Amino acid sequence: MKELMAQKEKLQCLKDFHKDTLKPSPGKSPGTRPEDEAEGKVPQREKWSSKLDFVLSVAGGFVGLGNVWRFPYLCYKNGGGAFLIPYFIFLFGGGLPVFFLEVALGQYTSEGGITCWAKICPIFTGIGYASIVIVSLLNIYYIVILAWGLYYLLQCFQPELPWAKCKQPWNTENCVEDTVRKNKTLWLAANMTNLTSPVTEFWERNVLSISSGIEDIGTLKWDLALCLLAVWVVCFFCIWKGVKSTGKVVYFTATFPFVMLIVLLVRGVTLPGASEGIKFYLYPDLSRLQDPEVWIDAGTQIFFSYAICLGAMTSLGSYNKYKYNCYRDCLLLGGLNSGTSFVSGFAIFSVLGFMAQEQGVDIADVAESGPGLAFIAYPKAVTMMPMPTLWAILFFIMLLLLGLDSQFVEVEGQITSIVDLYPSFLRKGYRREIFIAMLCFTSYLLGLAMVTKGGILGLWSR
Repeated sequence: MKELMAQKEKLQCLKDFHKDTLKPSPGKSPGTRPEDEAEGKVPQREKWSSKLDFVLSVAGGFVGLGNVWRFPYLCYKNGGGAFLIPYFIFLFGGGLPVFFLEVALGQYTSEGGITCWAKICPIFTGIGYASIVIVSLLNIYYIVILAWGLYYLLQCFQPELPWAKCKQPWNTENCVEDTVRKNKTLWLAANMTNLTSPVTEFWERNVLSISSGIEDIGTLKWDLALCLLAVWVVCFFCIWKGVKSTGKVVYFTATFPFVMLIVLLVRGVTLPGASEGIKFYLYPDLSRLQDPEVWIDAGTQIFFSYAICLGAMTSLGSYNKYKYNCYRDCLLLGGLNSGTSFVSGFAIFSVLGFMAQEQGVDIADVAESGPGLAFIAYPKAVTMMPMPTLWAILFFIMLLLLGLDSQFVEVEGQITSIVDLYPSFLRKGYRREIFIAMLCFTSYLLGLAMVTKGGILGLWSR
């Protein structure tokens, strides 16, 4: 009998421990000491104002540039429709479960990406620190892409797009416009030289001024440095007041890109040659499934596009109410994420099909990934459309908002994780705002190395 009573007491102690440690009490922040809360030293932890704030923040966080410029290219490169087989295997076997796990972990503990692990098992805290290191590096270089996009957007407000003709100061004698390429006689006569297009020279010689190699970092590109500063300032004001401000900003930044994507999709599928581009995008080549690289690409795309293992989803989930049904929303958001990637392929490859038909070349010759798609292929395509300035402006606005969402959500996740480590210090007064400003400014200074003439070589291999 005594042994039975002792076991019951141990079981009750264990239940009380889990109740006090893991489950947050109403109105309290579980990451703080009880004596601090009793004395009112630490402000209460914020919560989302509404369910839609959380949904749009998560949607904005993981629906980003990778959905628009990476997934369509990987799909074409790795067997078209056949690529969807490993993609969905990794989606249901890893992407969705880990995504739900991270959101649920944050919601259950009401803690950020580091301290949540301390609540579950202290020895796992290193996972949180590792994720913060990764997201810190990601935040430094990812925003550089937005600086490029802002520069392109500003260049659109001219009587003529500066990458449309070979008459700019940065153009070389090897620059050839599409009118010459269409003329077979002139093209064959000139094809013995190393010819380039005006859009390629605008990107490489004006925007980036690429140096001779990665060992030659070159001078700072001040125009890009100012664009980088502007984007960091916008990012700061999106998150400086916590989820109360972030939850309202995403009503525009998370929804408007979808409107732009639909507009560009409708425009793309109505262009001549669009059907050939879509066939090229989805034509299944099952033999590619024997290549391990196809499976690696599918796995990396899932983990990158769902922003998992970065701590951001855990931080966003930590602002949910304890009994919120995050399972339902995670399934819906997963469908939105993968659906956006799939639809983006139609918008992109319909335009590439039109571009290939206009130039009289194969689609494989114009299909690119990453910066090549966003800053060479698509800008070149819009010069062939009626009202090119309008379509260029819409495209780069969509690009900026897609990237900006992902950027400030990842920074918010980074901030939340660090603030939860020192809540009694960083939640007082304006200390959190000052800390965010210092972090953004430090990240900006570190990012300046990537807007030098050799910066692009450190980001992507040519």
